[in-house]
Amino acid sequence: MPVDGMGGLFFRAKDPDALNAWYRDRLGVGAGCVSDPDAEPNEWVWQTLGGPMVFAPFKADSDYFAANKAFMINLRVSDLDGLLAKLREADIAIVTKPDWDDPAVGRFARIHDPEGNAIELWEPPAG
Repeated sequence: MPVDGMGGLFFRAKDPDALNAWYRDRLGVGAGCVSDPDAEPNEWVWQTLGGPMVFAPFKADSDYFAANKAFMINLRVSDLDGLLAKLREADIAIVTKPDWDDPAVGRFARIHDPEGNAIELWEPPAG
């Protein structure tokens, strides 16, 4: 399977900065945290043993994903095109937008699970 692990967990919060600080200070989770002893800290990601994972509370009124959902799952994948082909074969609706993709960040697509929860598929840039 081309899914390699979690690429991020995005959820709403009334005070994202305070919640980020609480997770970072209490659990060592979130931006700037390092779980892999061989990894260098990075101000944008939590360095896990399985690879980078974004941990970012979103403002409660964010329009990045559906307002009636508290979260969106982001899965890091190694072959986005191959996975999208399999999803299309299964008649799963896929959303892509050119402005989501950035050579420095990677490529993105979005699907929804049977309950309507958004799943963002993220293929990081090679290298």
